[in-house]
Order: sequence, then C-alpha cells, then structure tokens
Amino acid sequence: MSKNMLEIKDLHVNAGEKEILKGINLKINKGEIHVIMGPNGSGKTTTANAILNNPAYTKINGSIEFDGEDITNLKTDEIARKGIFMSFQSPEEIPGVSVTNFLKYAKNKITGEPVKIFAFKEELKKYMEELNMNPKNMERSLNVGFSGGEKKKNEILQMLVLNPKLAILDETDSGLDVDAIKTVSKGIEMFKNENNAVLIITHNTKILHSLKVDYVHVLVDGKIITTGSQELAEIIEENGYSQYK
Repeated sequence: MSKNMLEIKDLHVNAGEKEILKGINLKINKGEIHVIMGPNGSGKTTTANAILNNPAYTKINGSIEFDGEDITNLKTDEIARKGIFMSFQSPEEIPGVSVTNFLKYAKNKITGEPVKIFAFKEELKKYMEELNMNPKNMERSLNVGFSGGEKKKNEILQMLVLNPKLAILDETDSGLDVDAIKTVSKGIEMFKNENNAVLIITHNTKILHSLKVDYVHVLVDGKIITTGSQELAEIIEENGYSQYK
C-alpha cells in the first residue's frame, strides 16, 4: 500500500488577476509532519486554500492528488469528506451554536453515521482536559467570547474529534503565548500516527520549539525555494528570510 498522502504538482494559483502560486510541488507521506514557512505574502495561506479548492482562488495549472485520487477540481465539502481538515488563522464565531453541537454536526457530515451524544460528550471532555480547556466551553457558542488562545485550542479540539487523514494548520501558533503553543503542539502529537499526516503553515518558528517535524519547506514569492530538516527552521530563526530574497 502506498504511503503517499498528498501530492501537489506544478500548481499555479491566482487570486483575482494576481498570480500567487507560481509552480508549487509538494509531496507528503503518511506519518509525516511538514512545515511550510515563509514571509508574509509569500503564498502560504493560498497553498492551504488551494488544497481545499476555496472558490476565492483560481487554479491556472497543475494538479493535487490525495490518497491516490485527483481532487484538483472537487468541491470544498467533498474534499473535507475525503479526510482533509483545515484550521484557520482567524476562527469564525458562530452565535447560538454550541461547541458540542457544531462538532456533532461536523462529525456526522464527515462519517455519515449518527453520533451517540453521551459517549461523544465524554470524548470531548477527555480531549478538552488534555488541552487544558475548560469543559464548560462545550456548551458555549462556538468561539464567541473566546480568547485567541481558546480559539486556537478549539481548532485543535476539532482536529482530534474529526480525526482527518490530513490536518492543515494555518498559522495555528499566531499570537499564542509559550504555554498555549506547548498545548497546541501536544494536540498535534496526540493526533499524529503512522496513517495520517500534518501540514503546518507558519511564518515563524515558535511552534517548532515544542514539536518534532520531518520536513521544512521555505516558500518565497509563490515558489518553494528550498526544503530541509528541522535544522532549516533554526537557520531561518537566526538569519530570517532575507537570504532567500
């Protein structure tokens, strides 16, 4: 059985009339954690949105295969049901919909199976305790009145509950203090196994202080210009991105 999870080939993507991605190539295998780093405006978030086929972006050329299937032109909800999860830089607030009900609905949509509410709540409580989250937040409206750290932890909670094949974490460490980053890293370690994969998108190296990753890719001006081990992130932390411009 192939270990290949995601393969992006020569991907060119526009936002409006502007070309953002200029020929991205990326391969992620099962059991791996990859990081895409780069300065602001380099195309990191566009890469994540292109994988999920966000209609705000237009693919001009290239292809995306997931688990051996071409998903280049599938709809976003179809791609999610295939097993791709994405956390957001600024998680949405949804008044009137509790964390429990949101996750219950999402899990039902992805699995197509009814969710047993009592067992589900116990599962949520267990994960929330692991992530140092207040269990009372289960009944609060999704992200409404949550701090920045609580919102990001809630994204990790969603990842654990939905258990996708590939988790894409877009700037999950942005704005978090050291303790919150350690908690997010713990959640990623809880999630990761030999049959799934993680793609972390960030512009700094804070989250890598608490997490071991397999590959670091540097994205500048819409192109991956170098790939290396975790040591590459340490070099960037010391010297910045100016060496790649």
